[in-house]
Amino acid sequence: MVEFPQASASSARVWQVGALCRAIADAMDARFNPVTVGGEISSFTRAASGHCYFSLKDETGQIRCAMFRRAASLLNFSPRDGDRVEVRGRLGVYEARGELQLVVESMRPAGQGTLFEQFFKLKAKLEQEGLFDSTRKRPLPALPRGIGLVTSLGAAALHDVVTALQRRVPHIPVVLVPAAVQGDNAPRELMQALSNLYAMADAPDRGLDVTIDVILLVRGGGAMEDLWAFNDEQLARVLACSPVPIVCGVGHETDFTIADFVADVRAPTPTAAAELVSEPTSAWLGLVVDLESRMGDAVGRFLDRQAQRVDLATSRMGRPSSLAHRQRLVLSALEQRMQHAARLALQMKQSDISRKQQEWPTRVQRATLRLRERNQRAELRLGLLDPSLVLQRGYAWLTLENGQTLGHVAQAVAGQHVRATLADGVVDMTVSDKGRN
Repeated sequence: MVEFPQASASSARVWQVGALCRAIADAMDARFNPVTVGGEISSFTRAASGHCYFSLKDETGQIRCAMFRRAASLLNFSPRDGDRVEVRGRLGVYEARGELQLVVESMRPAGQGTLFEQFFKLKAKLEQEGLFDSTRKRPLPALPRGIGLVTSLGAAALHDVVTALQRRVPHIPVVLVPAAVQGDNAPRELMQALSNLYAMADAPDRGLDVTIDVILLVRGGGAMEDLWAFNDEQLARVLACSPVPIVCGVGHETDFTIADFVADVRAPTPTAAAELVSEPTSAWLGLVVDLESRMGDAVGRFLDRQAQRVDLATSRMGRPSSLAHRQRLVLSALEQRMQHAARLALQMKQSDISRKQQEWPTRVQRATLRLRERNQRAELRLGLLDPSLVLQRGYAWLTLENGQTLGHVAQAVAGQHVRATLADGVVDMTVSDKGRN
């Protein structure tokens, strides 16, 4: 028996289940995604929502897969149990079940393994040389003076691009340099066509009628063998030397070529490539369309996740009475907490009122005592100002017959009657003489 060392209780981390699932999903996303897997389909089902669920297996293992409605609608064949396919998608953890899951974004029948190996070897080589570096990508001109176009004269992509440009920017001249887009001679012709357009872009002062500001390299969809000319190494190096931005619109949205990675901008379709370089007159309308597209993608992803949860809940739905019982328990607990909080608040208010009632008589008594002391002090100060106190010290208040106060010797006249008010009465006097000052 193998014994594993046990971590101490103080150092061991306790994970929450959901957090652990998210951490595992993040680790797998950083390590593997996006990933291409080949295997045999097993237990294939298509839900009413349009999502597909199946297992991909081989002789040594299997993995659960989910293909949402939007990706499933792009399939050009009907998958069945036992089919050998190659899928491309992103690994993740479905937290509701804690299961490893591959969310499939595209699916194709198996049989192109050798080409895929060559593709990934060349991709890794050019990526290491820096041909895919985002720092060398250039923004597209908002108002190009001329648009270069490289495609086949017999390709449906030519009609799509010309129609889109005529509809959106009929005033911008377009220079078409035809080239084969399939076959052994296609890479050489594509490189020659690009070189011709480079000359027009490099020499705008040579009296040419059109100055090329952006180049479209387009072709319609097809099998990987049909698109192989755009995986040529020399063509990739010619694309990297372009003096103007290049938009590559080769194949359908799920098709990727080396040219897509080297070009300044990759378009999902030839029509989209034309639209990228032909902003309509109303610039704000383009912004609204872009925001609408981004919002639609976000809503679509959200609806996909919710639909998957609904599918799982539908398959595992039990008695709804248990859910109602749990909700009643939650409501009962909330009711008890609310009643307890209300009683506690009422008790606190009653206690505060009782305390203030007890303190009120003492406060009134103290206020009354302070007012009485103030009155006594005012009464004392008023008493000190009483004129009778001055008269009691031997002074008299002299007034003439007309009631005028006699305060100076100059006011007195011999024989004049004067009334002297003393502390205990009044004395009438006559002035016999007045002295000197």
